[in-house]
Amino acid sequence: MHTKLTACLHAVNQVLLGKEPQVRLALACLLARGHLLIEDLPGMGKTTLSHALAKVLGLSFQRIQFTSDLLPGDILGTSVFDKDTGQFVFHAGPIFAELVLADEINRATPKSQSALLEAMEEGQVTIEGATRPLPEPFFVIATQNPVSQGGTFALPESQLDRFLMRLSLGYPAKAAEKALLLGEARRELLPRLAAILSHVELAALQAEVPKVRASDALVDYVLRLVEATRTQPQFAWGLSPRASLALLAAARAWAFLAEREYVIPEDVQAVLPSVVSHRLRERADPAGHGGGALVQWLLREVPAL
Repeated sequence: MHTKLTACLHAVNQVLLGKEPQVRLALACLLARGHLLIEDLPGMGKTTLSHALAKVLGLSFQRIQFTSDLLPGDILGTSVFDKDTGQFVFHAGPIFAELVLADEINRATPKSQSALLEAMEEGQVTIEGATRPLPEPFFVIATQNPVSQGGTFALPESQLDRFLMRLSLGYPAKAAEKALLLGEARRELLPRLAAILSHVELAALQAEVPKVRASDALVDYVLRLVEATRTQPQFAWGLSPRASLALLAAARAWAFLAEREYVIPEDVQAVLPSVVSHRLRERADPAGHGGGALVQWLLREVPAL
């Protein structure tokens, strides 16, 4: 099974050049049953990564383009009256897919953004008083442009907290960009990707991740990291218990990808920036984006042993 996971990583990396760490984190996020937020400028490969993951994992895929006039019903679906039967028939929205790309999520109003909350947290949606389960697996990849760009609505803290990880792809290295310019268009490569994992295999892999052993000493390290955010004066607020659970789950998935049956401090450190940076703010600038600097402080000042 690990051979197939390696094949998945290799296939995606052939399409999204020079982004091996981000691709590995994205797959770890899925294995940990989380959801992923990618924040970057347009044209960095956010959509390409989503398409490629759906292809190699054999997942049904839907893309929702978030705009200022998008309504919750456009995401969840709605009931339409059928005059032949005299009954309302539910037409499922694009949320009923196994991998959902919520593209430019911060261009929609908070009301439309909130339509994803129950889906991401519970794996179900409530529409017109009826609760409808979502497919299994269910993985949301949301993309957003920097909030400083015009026409965007910042995601509230409650919704940010639903994302297990936040990544930034960034500019490619010179060698990777040269290969990109000389090679085929990425969109032409996507249809050639074949499914490597079946649904049964993916479910089995996700079930194995929580079994990766975390020792008492390792859990104590996670607790020291979390406690530092709650007691040190530079943090506007501390990490919640949900965040500490997310950190341990992501570290287990990272260790699993490394074919280890136990978590080591380096696993926690590898996933820490993507798991907690969007959950932290500096006390001096609580509305800003000081999470990255705070994460570096945690990595430097909190002892692993």
